[in-house]
Amino acid sequence: MVDSKIYYSLRETEQETGVPASTLRYWEKQFEQLNPRKDGHGNRYYTREDQDVIKRIKYIRDELKITRIEAIRKELRANEKHSDQRQAALDILLRVKDELCEIRKMIK
Repeated sequence: MVDSKIYYSLRETEQETGVPASTLRYWEKQFEQLNPRKDGHGNRYYTREDQDVIKRIKYIRDELKITRIEAIRKELRANEKHSDQRQAALDILLRVKDELCEIRKMIK
């Protein structure tokens, strides 16, 4: 099942990435790569690319154990291509997993 949505709400992004809304708002101020659209009411709307950046930051923080903001910024810049490839592979695997779960439900 291919997702054709272009923009995702803060709540949807929170659910997709596993990052709390308060952290998303904080990261938005700290990382220039993360720049969600805002409507006239200040509601945030994230693209799939924004969600990928969030997942990359989360990976650096949680898996690489880099917690200082400046160090995460440096890691994002230094390994952008490598991280993109790794994140892309992870995203594909997660989507395949979701598809397999859907097929499993249909079989039961």
